[in-house]
Amino acid sequence: MSTSSLNLLGSTSSSGSGTSGYLSSSGTTAQIVGLASGLNTTAIISELMSIASFPEQELTVQQSGVQAKENELSTLQTTLQNLTNDAANLASPTLFSTSQSVNSSDPTLIAATSSTGAGVGGYEVQVTQLANSAQRTYTYASPSSADAITIDGHTTNIPANATIQQFVNTINGDPNATVYAAATGGSNVVLSSRATGNTGTNFIQVSDPGGALTEQTALAKQGQDALFSVDGASASSSSNTVTNAIAGVSLTLNGLTGSSPVTVTVSPPAPSTQNITQAVTQFINDYNSAVGAIQTQLTTVPISNPTNSTDAGTGTLYNDSELGGLLTSMRDMMYADLSGLGSGMSNLTDIGISTGAPSGNAAPSSSSISGLLTLNSTALANALQSNPSGVQSLLQSFSNSFQTLVGNEAAPGGVMSQRINDAAGQVTQMGNQISVMQSSLQTQQQQLESEYANLESALALSQSQESTLMSQIAQLP
Repeated sequence: MSTSSLNLLGSTSSSGSGTSGYLSSSGTTAQIVGLASGLNTTAIISELMSIASFPEQELTVQQSGVQAKENELSTLQTTLQNLTNDAANLASPTLFSTSQSVNSSDPTLIAATSSTGAGVGGYEVQVTQLANSAQRTYTYASPSSADAITIDGHTTNIPANATIQQFVNTINGDPNATVYAAATGGSNVVLSSRATGNTGTNFIQVSDPGGALTEQTALAKQGQDALFSVDGASASSSSNTVTNAIAGVSLTLNGLTGSSPVTVTVSPPAPSTQNITQAVTQFINDYNSAVGAIQTQLTTVPISNPTNSTDAGTGTLYNDSELGGLLTSMRDMMYADLSGLGSGMSNLTDIGISTGAPSGNAAPSSSSISGLLTLNSTALANALQSNPSGVQSLLQSFSNSFQTLVGNEAAPGGVMSQRINDAAGQVTQMGNQISVMQSSLQTQQQQLESEYANLESALALSQSQESTLMSQIAQLP
């Protein structure tokens, strides 16, 4: 007799009292035991259900392929939208906003900056004296009682027994004080005017009735102005920051120049070569990534007769005509002359953007064969220096054309969005069909289980009746 059994997917019901001995229950799982027939009912039902489930399994694999296609299209759409944003940045008016650079031949001696427009040219600056503050030095004695010290008409209160450091901190922490204080040599305090420049001989007037401060008069030092010249014209400043020596330029005097002047150069107003190069480089990098991603999808060969989701998701966009057409149009635009532009500035190659095609007998690189872009930054910088308005017009014209081309495909509501929505609809529809098929398969399996259970019950009853009859016959005289 066969002892094989079949799980009934958690069913615990029997098909009648006649099945006693053929249905056993363990937890929530009932089993059919083929004791009466000797048949391997588990294997029979499993094989029948395996055959019946082929259409459902095939549709599930197909659904995985459509889902993979939807995901790949969504990824490409995001990549192309980022690329479109890069192209839009090339047409931004702020990208070509003009500014001036200001450079010093020796910033350690003279630093030069400009926040507005400045007079164009080169300037020879010499510094013979730096501005500094007036100073007076005092011996400090801690007062035995509270003291009120008046400096330049402003009074600072000092508590009794204040240390020299407490006195210094009180002065420096007073926003209305006219001096800074520094403790030197243990008991010495140096007071320095908070403003630099020549204040004359009447500087840092101190009144101290409590006698905490005793001046060392020999160390008094009068403040002085900075003395310098620009292109031979002498000038002075109470501060080492000079804003009126060169129109629009702020000079910070850090040291004496001696006999060798420092050259300060102010460039003509021009767009930032660095910012434009960064924007172009960003576009090229994202363009090459997009081209590579599209090429990968177009050339990935699908697997014949896929049997799982991984196989079904391979090569779903192989030789896709829509993507292939877009890729061709994108490449063509990189070489095409743009209409309405002057000669010598109508093609991207005029500003150093190309596929890096070889010259002479050199073999082409794999990137040039694939149509990937490269940038000759020197050529772009030269073009910006010689014809910045031409570069701007070229990039703006290209940007507008490129955004139109790629936007029709990848922008929200474009061709790619429709394809993604169609794929999503197919996935949903297939999911509904799979649910119906799974429900039908479950019903079919339950019917088979019931039929085989009834079969075993009937055979058992028949065998019991036969045994009874044979017993009765054996007892006949």
